[in-house]
Amino acid sequence: MTDVLQTSSVVSKLFRSEQGGHEQVVFCQDRASGLKAVIALHSTALGPALGGTRFYDYATDEEAALDALNLSRGMSYKNALAGLDHGGGKAVIIGDPEAIKSEELLLAYGRFVASLGGRYVTACDVGTYVADMDVVARENRWTTGRSPENGGAGDSSVLTAFGVFQGMRAAARSQWGEPTLRGRRVGIAGVGKVGHHLVEHLIEDGAEVVITDVRADAVDRIRARHPQISAVSDADVLIRTPLDVYAPCALGGALNDETVPALTATIVCGAANNQLAHPGVEKDLADRGILYAPDYVVNAGGVIQVADELHGFDFDRAKAKATKIFDTTAAIFDRARTDGIPPAAAADRLAEQRIADRTPAADWLRPEAG
Repeated sequence: MTDVLQTSSVVSKLFRSEQGGHEQVVFCQDRASGLKAVIALHSTALGPALGGTRFYDYATDEEAALDALNLSRGMSYKNALAGLDHGGGKAVIIGDPEAIKSEELLLAYGRFVASLGGRYVTACDVGTYVADMDVVARENRWTTGRSPENGGAGDSSVLTAFGVFQGMRAAARSQWGEPTLRGRRVGIAGVGKVGHHLVEHLIEDGAEVVITDVRADAVDRIRARHPQISAVSDADVLIRTPLDVYAPCALGGALNDETVPALTATIVCGAANNQLAHPGVEKDLADRGILYAPDYVVNAGGVIQVADELHGFDFDRAKAKATKIFDTTAAIFDRARTDGIPPAAAADRLAEQRIADRTPAADWLRPEAG
């Protein structure tokens, strides 16, 4: 009976909720390797669905399926506003990757992705890495995030950080009139793969930087390279530190009922996914006069990078596309002011408009495209 109720909940989400509308959901199982996975395709209106493969030890199978549904919908919006001719998809592999990940399991997963005939293009996500995508690609040619030795782009954190910096520049122009962080104080929570690249962009631009990370060695590496950077003990201290910009670059849910009232920054722009802990936080930020750059807009440099693999990866070409995150972020702020709504709501409207109109990338953000 429990399994029936859980399945019913997933089906209700899929067919009846406002966040539903998914085109296809595939439940995959390979008993020989222990693979259990869910592949969710939210939309292919703009092209093949593109999104990573998350390998995580979910508490229940229902939780895994619902996560796939939510994540794939988010990828539709991210890819739309990234100016890509891709819809949104996401896959989750259920289980502890440290315990069950194997070559046989990844190959079995690759065969399931291949069975979709190109409707879904996969990549790395939490729990999966470049080396894993190299294995998946042996069974499935619609795989990105591979190593350079295997025709891929490798680590996508470089362009993720670059895109966040472009979004931050757009926010600075909107808030202060100039697209620069020179002389501004920026606090970064999380200086790992993406955050440490963001530090470099900010230092080069003339910003004052304050950092924190749960890993002391990550902080030490940054300060060894840039002794002028200061550090604080944790994110709770950082948000209360006098700042111009707060950049969450670690875990999701960083903006919540406790942190928003404590923020000193007037701009929030960071690389972390799902920064808003729940609906309504975007309005709380706006009510306090804090300009929020929607996370799925500014952190799209990584998906831009892996999408470029499908055309034979060219870093300069991918970087040029990531540069346009500045224009997209600026357009969202303009739409928010015009409509009298928070930027997060404006971003959703622009994404939904592009998906509904099936606007090709070549026309995206042109005046005639709406």
